[in-house]
Amino acid sequence: MATGDGRFPLALAHTAATLYYLQDATQAEIAERLGTSRATVSRLLQQARDRGLVRIEVLPLPQEDPEDLAGRLREALGLRTVRLTAPTGSAHLAEAVSPVLAQALTDVGLSEGDVLLVSSGRTVYDIAQRELPTLPRVVVAPMLGGQDEPEPWYQTNEIARRVAVGVGGTPRFLYAPAFPARALRRSLVADPAFKRFTNLWKTARCAVMGVGAPPLQRSSIPGFVPTGEAPLRESVGDVVSRFYDAEGREIDYAGSDRLIAIPLEVLRRVPDRIAVAHGTLKVPSVLAGAKGGFFNHLVTDPATAGALLAAG
Repeated sequence: MATGDGRFPLALAHTAATLYYLQDATQAEIAERLGTSRATVSRLLQQARDRGLVRIEVLPLPQEDPEDLAGRLREALGLRTVRLTAPTGSAHLAEAVSPVLAQALTDVGLSEGDVLLVSSGRTVYDIAQRELPTLPRVVVAPMLGGQDEPEPWYQTNEIARRVAVGVGGTPRFLYAPAFPARALRRSLVADPAFKRFTNLWKTARCAVMGVGAPPLQRSSIPGFVPTGEAPLRESVGDVVSRFYDAEGREIDYAGSDRLIAIPLEVLRRVPDRIAVAHGTLKVPSVLAGAKGGFFNHLVTDPATAGALLAAG
């Protein structure tokens, strides 16, 4: 049946392939029909593949409908909305998130004089430099004091200024370090201008924040955060440098009472709280943050959404 070089007639290989791939015949049935052995049938099928008579294609897994995925995650986390970006890597995160966040801010319906709070962090900083919706004369204010770090995404007043320019609003600046000495903090708390600023936190209409990954797994974190302390080893994430455990309870550590940042109980009272989170490293951070009620809107990517559902 085979030639001297071990090949079979092409027509025979084609017949075996037709029976096997198109008519669902077993190799034993083909062997009986052709009057040969199963080993020969296996060689015939291999030859059919090698000579291009058969094309085997492995298709990608079907993608889940984004609206269905977002809806299931919204229900699972108990949020008001979940919005999914296009699939993206960290290098192109801002350009994927910006239009989705812009729509979220538009849907909130901010009016002149409403207060929009913004956090520090790499994602919020990058978004602040992209196209934002027009929100004329909205007041934009940081939720956290400035940090003595070289990276620009820790400079909260600059982030507020950039967002204000982008939306056509008015920036308000917090002239205080995030982690002052106790004497300076006492002086700040007693200052009328500081009190007027913190009243913005209490009257805010909307907040936009990043969600920090577990502190021990982060490549960038403010220097004042004592990551080596035992309490923070149990932290799964943070918003505005207020760290929390897997149940969404704030974690206290030595000196945490000095932090100049919106208190979590005040943050929870902001009507619309939009969190932006990307990457499976942040899955425990997002799950606990939702449980703690720190945000009621989430902007994320499909891969992270799927991981959140699987973990939840």
